[in-house]
Amino acid sequence: MTQSYIPRILKARVYDVAVESPLTQAKSLSQRLRNQVFLKREDLQPVFSFKLRGAYNKLRHLSPEALARGVIAASAGNHAQGVSMGASRLGVEAIIVMPRTTPGIKVDAVRAWGAKAVLHGDSFDEAYAHALELAEQRQLTFIHPFDDPYVIAGQGTIGMEILRQHQDPPEAIFVPVGGGGLIAGIAAYVKYLRPEVKVIGVEPEDAPTLHAALAAGERVVLSEVGLFADGVAVRQIGEETFRIARETVDEVVLVSTDEICAAIKDIYDDTRGIAEPAGALSVAGLKRWVEQHGVENRHLIAIESGANINFGRLRHVAERAELGERREALFAVGIPERPGSFLSFCRALGKRQITEFNYRYADDQNAHVFVGVETGGRPAERLELLERLQHKGFSVLDMSDNETAKLHIRFMVGGRAVGVDNERLIRFEFPERPGALLKFLSGLGRRWNISLFHYRNHGAAYGRVLMGVQVPEPELADFRQLLTDLGYPFWDESDNPAYRLFAGGLGDRPAVTAAETIAHGGASR
Repeated sequence: MTQSYIPRILKARVYDVAVESPLTQAKSLSQRLRNQVFLKREDLQPVFSFKLRGAYNKLRHLSPEALARGVIAASAGNHAQGVSMGASRLGVEAIIVMPRTTPGIKVDAVRAWGAKAVLHGDSFDEAYAHALELAEQRQLTFIHPFDDPYVIAGQGTIGMEILRQHQDPPEAIFVPVGGGGLIAGIAAYVKYLRPEVKVIGVEPEDAPTLHAALAAGERVVLSEVGLFADGVAVRQIGEETFRIARETVDEVVLVSTDEICAAIKDIYDDTRGIAEPAGALSVAGLKRWVEQHGVENRHLIAIESGANINFGRLRHVAERAELGERREALFAVGIPERPGSFLSFCRALGKRQITEFNYRYADDQNAHVFVGVETGGRPAERLELLERLQHKGFSVLDMSDNETAKLHIRFMVGGRAVGVDNERLIRFEFPERPGALLKFLSGLGRRWNISLFHYRNHGAAYGRVLMGVQVPEPELADFRQLLTDLGYPFWDESDNPAYRLFAGGLGDRPAVTAAETIAHGGASR
């Protein structure tokens, strides 16, 4: 029964190291959304995330014998720092197993608390398995990041604080979800005392751990998860956390990477604090929920769960924030290759702020433009502009939701090649560490020629590559098998309209216009 968590939460030992984080109103966001929006500032904890609560509560409930033997954990960031600080406070030896892809700033933070950082594997799953092996070999106590009653109870103290700080019950509390420890703890407490308060989970669209489990009626293992919101990049929700969540969580909202980036900007505008992607997840979900349900004049609370973001990722956040707020539209436009058409196109755009403009000659009759245009944030405004351009006689393709266009093509306009036959366009993600690119290329071998290569590092654990490879039709099956054997996530983007318009080879197909691309089905893949 979830009510058994109430005494555990009330007795949780967290305040030796954690602070009661403030519940602050987001004034600008409140005004824009026509609701009273409050942020629970867990980014202000000593380790800049809520994870300290559950980790320390677990440590305080270990026996003296277990503490004397030492503890071990697997984590790529926030849980690692929580265990490290808690162990340091108690004088306990701690080992943290972290993927080799973990940014140096997080490894250094663990070592600064006196814990031993062991780098193993390229993913959390590999680090987790290695940590369990070491725990058995050395008789260490494993501190689970979420699927443990004491960890859940420690996180539940956030719900206790919210109901004390916000005396009138709010309409809803929005909680980021990865393994489920945070939402399980908050929901168990809030639903017991205030069952009328909605507890709403928020997950990235590419890591819907709880959403998929609720839909299936049981825990499921996702084949892959997105890496942008790395703090919630978990393939399967915990067993105990799911048991609690299915009884207490009202619904789950899914949000895009662009919406998360917009939420990071929203938090910065209101607090001047910079949230990590997982830390801003609940704000993105709150905004999506308000739009979907059309609610006004309600009190809504979002858990700002952490601020451990690498500085280098901020350029990617800034690039995508305006798209997430629907304040920028990206269009591919075909214009006639004749004097005056460029001017006519600019006049059709009107007096709008241009955020990006890339022009590329296609042939004697056509040219292609990749353009970014500021919009007012209304969902319908992007469509109105598209229809306006079409009415003026331009062929237009909306690229605002095309991931390949946003990650790669917008930085490659002008890359169309002549005489490149049998080109396939493949998008990859591979662990970002020294030697990773060499290993990746070595795995491909020399059988097929690489005709295009574009790499971008967003300051994350994984690098993103767009690659063109010349593969004759009879060899496609062998090529696809090689990609599968390499073991890296990949997507075939050969039919992506952004590629056909701006980067495709001209050797095996005629130049295409935006109109022709639309006729062939120009939806984002």
